[in-house]
Amino acid sequence: MRQGVVRLVTITVVVGLIAWVAESTRTTAQAAPAKPAAARPAGAGPAARGKYLVTVMGCNDCHTPWTMGANGPEPDMTRMLSGHPASMTLPPPPAPNGPWVGAFTGDMTAWAGPWGISYTRNLTPDKETGLGSWTEQQFVETIRNGRKQGRGRQLLPPMPWQMYRNLTDADLKAIFAYLKTIPAISNTVPDPVIAPPPTQ
Repeated sequence: MRQGVVRLVTITVVVGLIAWVAESTRTTAQAAPAKPAAARPAGAGPAARGKYLVTVMGCNDCHTPWTMGANGPEPDMTRMLSGHPASMTLPPPPAPNGPWVGAFTGDMTAWAGPWGISYTRNLTPDKETGLGSWTEQQFVETIRNGRKQGRGRQLLPPMPWQMYRNLTDADLKAIFAYLKTIPAISNTVPDPVIAPPPTQ
């Protein structure tokens, strides 16, 4: 008799547990319906990835001229990624003084230091003054090798190509694909002024 009672209690407990688990699962499923798979955003592809990378890597910080806006200095997106303005004539940079070895213009497009003077390049797809005549491979090699079109003159500070060279080929190609989609702006950037090597 005692074994029968124990067996009945055990069966009742097990059945109760199964019912409780089933009800909990059903309630949880109703309370938190499965999320549908995220839809692929319109226009997703290499250029969309490139836009994201250009934005988060701060390319506009130097390659887009800055202007004073209502909230202080900000990139002038009407000249997005067009580089140092051809119309801006600059005096010689100030001489380095003490620990200060560099200077830059208020629009963030010209930089001077021990290397000389660098002007940020026009990255728009303008064929004459920007990247319009460049190939994807030339762009990739520029960042990989730190040289214009992969084989020309050395890229100068503040361009952080030593960091950007660690991007994947797919990322560099995506950046180039995006730069091909932005408005072309005709703007001839001056050639850099390379400082003579220091005398020993």
